[in-house]
Amino acid sequence: MTHTIEVAQIGRTICRALRLNEDLAEAIALGHDLGHPPFGHAGEEVLDRVYRKYDPNACFRHWEQSLRVVDLLEGDGKGLNLTWEVRDGILHHSKGMADLQSGGDGEEPSTLEGKVIRVADRIAYVNHDLDDAIRAGILKQSDVPKRVRQVLGETHSQRITRIVCDIVANGIDDGEIKMSSDIAEALDDLKDFLYERVYLDEKVVKAEVEKVERMIETLFDYYMHNPHLIPAFGKMSKELSQAELARLVCDYIAGMTDRYAIDQFTNIYVPQGWQVA
Repeated sequence: MTHTIEVAQIGRTICRALRLNEDLAEAIALGHDLGHPPFGHAGEEVLDRVYRKYDPNACFRHWEQSLRVVDLLEGDGKGLNLTWEVRDGILHHSKGMADLQSGGDGEEPSTLEGKVIRVADRIAYVNHDLDDAIRAGILKQSDVPKRVRQVLGETHSQRITRIVCDIVANGIDDGEIKMSSDIAEALDDLKDFLYERVYLDEKVVKAEVEKVERMIETLFDYYMHNPHLIPAFGKMSKELSQAELARLVCDYIAGMTDRYAIDQFTNIYVPQGWQVA
């Protein structure tokens, strides 16, 4: 939720300054990560893998799931009445590990507002994750590459301000949101630094990722054998094939928060003390 609010704030600020549609940008921002499963990208990878175990032709991508949420899952299966531009921005918001100047994962958004949110997403998560890593003791401020600190600043607010002001100053050129080369390179360097030292560092993530993998796979297997425990299952009017059931289980787990997934796992598999009246 914090990340979504930050993306919306950054996106609206840029769009206001560039005289773009602020409301469109905010709608894209609010919906862009609805499909993220519990435990972020680690959860996304394991959910994709275990989903394929039951349906080899399936795949799970959080941006596609975000669109599925607004198109099919909200409103008791009726979806939301969103415009094509909002849906396009949600579907094409992710850049993955790609640099800002590259095409990223798949197609780019068709609107300038969608492109603003694609950049705002990167701005928000690298700065927030850096602060989180420093607070957690994984990194020290001095670990951040000197050039990144020189160009973007030493604090969260300095970095956000410099990047946003640079985008506003450079504006729009040939249908693209522009940055100066030094700011764009520094932001890419910060992203690469976080992937190396935090996101993909085995010392940091290995133990926790293994727990996430066991939890999500165990939950998926459990609900495949006990689909009656999924709230939406009771509304089904026909018998489901294995692939359809796997889709239902995937949707259910993808909609969980970290805490809810942990609570469900605990309720199912962790012994509870006797409840004495």
